[in-house]
Amino acid sequence: MVVKFLAPAAVTALLLSATVGPAQAVAQQAAVASDSSFIQMAGSLALLQVRLGKLAEEKGSSTVVRDFGKRMQADYAKASEELATGAKQSAYPAPVILRQHQQVVERFVGASRSSFDKKYMAEMLKQHGEAVRVFQQESEGGRVASLKQLATRMLPTLQQHLALATQTAGSVGADVTATASGARQGS
Repeated sequence: MVVKFLAPAAVTALLLSATVGPAQAVAQQAAVASDSSFIQMAGSLALLQVRLGKLAEEKGSSTVVRDFGKRMQADYAKASEELATGAKQSAYPAPVILRQHQQVVERFVGASRSSFDKKYMAEMLKQHGEAVRVFQQESEGGRVASLKQLATRMLPTLQQHLALATQTAGSVGADVTATASGARQGS
């Protein structure tokens, strides 16, 4: 599966190396791989949020968690479409959910309703912290202008989601100190 995603980057790098010097080709290849990694990770994170949001609506025992899940499902469905469009415009394959994120979904599918809220909100802190880090990194160092602009435009919303996740996690008794501080350190 990794080959499928890295193949466009490799082809682009080969084409670039044929038209520019070796040092420039290496730098451009790294930039292409970085943007490719961004679009795949960001797309997978969005797909993860849609799936977990749906589970939160179904399994959440508190209204605040169900509402949070519903909002994440709606917001990230839109974000997923934007990321897919950005990938297509930049000649990258459409994002799919990565194995690591599919494993998170599977863990929550089997979670009991009684323990769902705290575990879900702790996971939301972790995943939103990661999303903020990934989008901030792309907005600061991305090489494909359209992807860099997309990341820059979406970053404030992700930061709001992280703040909302922290607030919601606290309201259901999830540990927000370790997870939230780890998310801030990563960004």
